Amino acid sequence: MPATRRLAAILAADVAGYSRLMGADEEGTLDRLKLLRRELADPKIKEHRGRIVKTTGDGLLVEFGSVVDAVRCAVDVQREMAVRNAAVPADGRIEFRIGINLGDIIKDRGDIHGDGVNVAARLEALAEPGGICVSRVVRDQVRDKLDFTFDDRGEQQVKNIARPVRIFDVNIAGETVTSALDQPAAASLALPDKPSIAVLPFTNMSGDPEQEYFADGMVEDIITGLSRIKWLFVIARNSTFVYKGKAIDVKQVGRELGVRYVLEGSVRKSGNRVRVTGQLIDTASATHVWAERYDRALDDIFALQDELTMSVIGAIEPTLRQAEIERAKRKRPDSLDAYDLYLRALPFAFTAMPEFMDKALPLLQQAVAIEPDYAVAHAYIAWCNEIRHLRGGLHDETRAAGLRHAHLAIATGGDDATALAVAAFVIGILEQDYQTAFNAFDRAMALSPSSAQAFGFSSIIRAWAGDSRTSVEHAETAIRLSPFDPLIYFPHIGSAIAHFFAGDFDDAVRAASRAAQANPRFSIPCVLQAASLASLDRVDEAKASAQRLLSLEPTFSVGSFVAVKFTSAERLSMLAEALRQAGLPE
Repeated sequence: MPATRRLAAILAADVAGYSRLMGADEEGTLDRLKLLRRELADPKIKEHRGRIVKTTGDGLLVEFGSVVDAVRCAVDVQREMAVRNAAVPADGRIEFRIGINLGDIIKDRGDIHGDGVNVAARLEALAEPGGICVSRVVRDQVRDKLDFTFDDRGEQQVKNIARPVRIFDVNIAGETVTSALDQPAAASLALPDKPSIAVLPFTNMSGDPEQEYFADGMVEDIITGLSRIKWLFVIARNSTFVYKGKAIDVKQVGRELGVRYVLEGSVRKSGNRVRVTGQLIDTASATHVWAERYDRALDDIFALQDELTMSVIGAIEPTLRQAEIERAKRKRPDSLDAYDLYLRALPFAFTAMPEFMDKALPLLQQAVAIEPDYAVAHAYIAWCNEIRHLRGGLHDETRAAGLRHAHLAIATGGDDATALAVAAFVIGILEQDYQTAFNAFDRAMALSPSSAQAFGFSSIIRAWAGDSRTSVEHAETAIRLSPFDPLIYFPHIGSAIAHFFAGDFDDAVRAASRAAQANPRFSIPCVLQAASLASLDRVDEAKASAQRLLSLEPTFSVGSFVAVKFTSAERLSMLAEALRQAGLPE
């Protein structure tokens, strides 16, 4: 077939720092890239009617019939990548650079060639990690059709292209930033001693005055919801709404309000659907910490407002927590206070394995030495001792320490949802005092209805208590509230336990597999995988899971696992028999 010419939008993408990532972890980087292709890039390209022309080890070349589709696809991918990367250390992030051009191409045996393709490749090389760089013709074609603006970088001479190319960066946040030179100087407020956030009025993109009330009401509800998070300093509505209708510089807002983070967004109604976007920005660097888009049917406006508010708050809490952990890591050891010590302990605690608890505990103990009534630090000391007890030999002293600090957390943290949730989990596991645990969970959920942590931990304890229906409901709520939470393996574990005891072994295998994927170093997902597969007579797979379990926990035995008496004798017997069928030692 002879080569043919046509006009097309060309998207070129590659991974920033690919060689460094491969040098640090070759197999892990390849696995993560395959997962991103499968879960994000390929579906988005298909959704926006693109065609993948070819792939390289770290790159893609994609052809679109519409330049609007190409830009929308790129923005969707970069926003989703920002969300996924929020909980990943900076040096381990996979970040795409994307270039988009509109030009004449030559199609030959499935491949495409020509200056249109070459310019797209050069634009990709000029893009920032996580950014999108487009040519002037692309900007001109989409500027009145899409909701975001462009930053002009002027004309650039690019390799192998005769004439300079005028290039633009897509401003994914969707706001035009006014230069600080155009603004009167304002006094800077000192940052408070805990994370601080201002929620700015969301922009109504619909031209419909009715949506103004919807947007303002949602922002007010988000402010109220964030105010329930004890460790967060939230600026009141009256102070943030003075920015309504103004083009803002987030760095200036941070100085004027004395906040470390700003949440901004937009609302757009189209027919019977509404789209809400949100971006969480670090005011010191003006970089995105989190970004998300929500598309919903506009049926019951108040129910929709509640749903979107819960979704936004549920996503922001763990994202802010991870951002604060990264900030604490950068501080000098001689400048740490109780809060920073607690933050430094969390990554070790989140692994849920005993060797890391020995690193978390000294930090948490220093925190409570500085601040004896620090409820959430007591809760995580209880957590660390619970892990050491279960995975470290069932010693009486670790159980006693776990329960002592759990009850201290409840006594001193009646208004702290995280402290209550973690303490309730420990009491449910170590003491099987389900009523005390449920009361603490209920209090935590009342204080913070968007606490994915409370719902996730509750799902496990309710599963062991035999309430499979509520367990699955709470697991699903936790996952919906915070789909990229570093602790997402807990609701998956709760769901796996509940499905196992309900006899839904296929669902149990799926939930346990998701838990193992979310935390490959934790042994409990392998326990549930092995038991569920054995119950399905998939013996070879069950034995493979058992071997993975023993590689993580070489001293594991069926007897020591069920000796904790998590649940009733009947359910323990069912679980023990399945583990024996999987070939695990008695």
